[in-house]
Amino acid sequence: MLSWRRPAPEDPGMKGMEPDGTQTGTRQADAEPRLSAAYWRLWWATGVSTAGDGAFAAAVALLAVTVTRDPRLVSVVSAATYLPWLLLSLPAGALVDRYDRAGLMRRAQAVQAVIAGVIALLAASGRIGVPTFAVMAFGLGACAVVSAGAAQAILPDLVAKPLLHRANGHQQTITTIGSQFLGPPIGGLLFAVTAALPFGMGAGSFALSAALLTPLPGRGPRQGGRPPTHPLHPPTRTAIADGLRWLARHRLLRTLAVLLGVNTFCGHLGNATLVLLATRTLGLDARGYGLLLAGAAVGSLLGGLTGARVISRAGELPALLTGLAVNVAVFIGIGLSPKAIVLGVLLSVNGFVVTLWNIVTVSLRQQVVPSEMLGRVNGVYRMLGWGLIPLGALAGGWMAHAFGLRAPYLVAGAVRGIALLTVTPALIRAIRGRKGSG
Repeated sequence: MLSWRRPAPEDPGMKGMEPDGTQTGTRQADAEPRLSAAYWRLWWATGVSTAGDGAFAAAVALLAVTVTRDPRLVSVVSAATYLPWLLLSLPAGALVDRYDRAGLMRRAQAVQAVIAGVIALLAASGRIGVPTFAVMAFGLGACAVVSAGAAQAILPDLVAKPLLHRANGHQQTITTIGSQFLGPPIGGLLFAVTAALPFGMGAGSFALSAALLTPLPGRGPRQGGRPPTHPLHPPTRTAIADGLRWLARHRLLRTLAVLLGVNTFCGHLGNATLVLLATRTLGLDARGYGLLLAGAAVGSLLGGLTGARVISRAGELPALLTGLAVNVAVFIGIGLSPKAIVLGVLLSVNGFVVTLWNIVTVSLRQQVVPSEMLGRVNGVYRMLGWGLIPLGALAGGWMAHAFGLRAPYLVAGAVRGIALLTVTPALIRAIRGRKGSG
């Protein structure tokens, strides 16, 4: 932990409990602790940048279909956006553990601002083609990999461990608001005026976010008063291998990483063709489909607002297992859903439990993983959490074409259920072992 961080008092929502929600038998009357000013600066930067991300994502889809009507070429642009998470998450994690994390975030977002500005100029001139667009989408995604990894790794240096659930809940809330509620509708409205405007907004949001991060203390992960456990600058390949070995030896985080990979693949196995299930099978129009997505966003928002309280009262293990079981039921329910309103409710519930999973697992990593290893371990998680999206989506499209639009959700629910039953005993032992050693 860095020496400049002021220790924060215990979260009152967790009084009488350990950070994992277990009772300690003590009660304290401490005043409501406050998250640090440095944390709130990170929070504001997250909100600004995710609003730009949301506007940019909406505009990317709209611009892609104006540049080409070939669905294969449109998918190339989409794949280029997600491909960096599969290819670059591990080396980006090594960078996060080697260099000043706040500085990495500022530089990555400054580069994003430049790329978005160039896209805005090309869109205004009408000179952007699919190859150029795909390359720039890849560049933006590469910067996002670095920035997101650094943001997760720097958070424990800004927040005391008992407050991590609350801090991550706030991060999930502002991310949902920016990327799902504010950004996409603004991006669509601006695109209707002129194609360049949403990309200009994205450039401005990235630049403002970088500026907000400027006052964060410029310290590296190994400058917190502890000697480094590894050479200061090991080769990147060695650093990545060290991170993978550390994760492979940690039973709890290894189990959660495997579960994340399965859930991500299965999630996009179904969600890749959600728009077709909603419009073709259930008969919704574009407005109705938008309301479905809004319902999912509402669930995510509620998860961010209440997740820390739920976890502190129920405990990490019950929250995780219950959320995962609900997620299995949700996907099977979507596959069997007879009406659009049922689908909307299920998507909202799914948004809530996914956010709960994120708060628990991110906070666990931030509590357990040494600071000098956190970037690389997070890199593995992000590779599994984002890098498998295009693979799951491709498999889901093939399955829907071959067996019908409901099949991907039913298969995804069944696979998730089998995975949950398989890992639950190991998960219980790992979390109980963590409590016993803590």
